[in-house]
Amino acid sequence: MLHVADRAEELGYSALYVAEGWGHDVSVLLAEIALRTSRIRIGTGVLNVWGRSAASIAMLATSLSELSGGRFVLGLGAGSPQLAEGLHGVAFRSPVHRLENVTREVRNLLDGGRLTSTIPGGSSPLKLAVRPTSDVPIQLAALGSNAVRLCGELADAWYPFLLPLSGLPDKIPLLKEGTARSRSNRSMPKIWPGIPAAISPDPKVAHELAWWWITFYLTSMGPLYANLLRDLGFEDAVAAVLAANKPLDAAGMPEFAEVLIDELTVSGNAETARAGLDRWYAAGAEMPVVVLPPNRSVEELDHALEALRPT
Repeated sequence: MLHVADRAEELGYSALYVAEGWGHDVSVLLAEIALRTSRIRIGTGVLNVWGRSAASIAMLATSLSELSGGRFVLGLGAGSPQLAEGLHGVAFRSPVHRLENVTREVRNLLDGGRLTSTIPGGSSPLKLAVRPTSDVPIQLAALGSNAVRLCGELADAWYPFLLPLSGLPDKIPLLKEGTARSRSNRSMPKIWPGIPAAISPDPKVAHELAWWWITFYLTSMGPLYANLLRDLGFEDAVAAVLAANKPLDAAGMPEFAEVLIDELTVSGNAETARAGLDRWYAAGAEMPVVVLPPNRSVEELDHALEALRPT
């Protein structure tokens, strides 16, 4: 991860986001990245709203904003049942409501307000003793209609992950609806979709990696992504992936499900991957966020970063 941070800054990338799952604490990683970089924007892409209180998230954002010289972006998302229940021991109920409450509370604390969701009859609410010296942008991971509207209302950027390319244009009006109901005269959020990368000079390797992304998220991360794809007309392709009930190799997938590679990933060699990014720009993305695969060699990650380096 630290190598990727160094290379991304050298190659001229705009931002580097680190996700938090069930491994490293993202704040520790980003603190080290902040100290070894000087230009690139850094952020959480994303931090789930079940594992920390709103106050601890606001303190994390304040500290990383100060440490990075104002380069920090706070990315929040509702995560998945597996993360909430399987790791943090919190029931995954009303995720959009939880995302809204945490986002509002974090924004309030960063703006100098006092905690509002206190215990009735308990101690007096506090405000942060240290506030960020520059604004901390908030980006929200949102896919469902209510969550996308919420993003339009509360966030500075929208970070949909694993949204089909063909589904992006139809979601943008929901962002506008949410922005219109905001009381703060906020501009419509920037559109920064997270797109899994499957890039290799070997077509077979790229193809297998693309299938890994698709099968892992459809079979291992709860029903959200499968339901979204069904709603957008990919019922047969989803059924083919779920029938095996496990991540599949590329040889095990039927031909008609290949459409998911084009819709959900940037894949292939450098030329085809760049063409894939161009399609996202044409669909309305202002800054496509290339999501690198886990557990790959430094050489493979370098190849992906070089292939998609900003021109």
